[in-house]
Amino acid sequence: QVQLVESGGGLVQAGGSLRLSCAASGRTFSNYAMGWFRLAPRKEREFVAAINWSGGNTYYADSVKGRFTISRDNAKNTVYLQMNSLKPEDTAVYYCAASLTYPHPEYNSWGQGTQVTVSS
Repeated sequence: QVQLVESGGGLVQAGGSLRLSCAASGRTFSNYAMGWFRLAPRKEREFVAAINWSGGNTYYADSVKGRFTISRDNAKNTVYLQMNSLKPEDTAVYYCAASLTYPHPEYNSWGQGTQVTVSS
């Protein structure tokens, strides 16, 4: 399995921006499709965005479409989540995950998460 480490979370005011990073190691990063998920208190884990191995195909949850952008740099073994126009309801722990299949990903490697808090 690939090892994943997220970073870039923090506290931001509503309307602000953050960029999350997820650094991968241990396997060939470009073999993996990548996804971002989030978990908020008292809620179930929610899919946020996904990107295929080349970066040429992306998919977003309706709740973040137009505000968030997923991208990847295979030379740096890193996937990013640019989050703009943040809302208090975006507050959650954000996790990246890796899948060897796409479409229909099966995520079997997960990072430890990074906290994003959006104040109103």
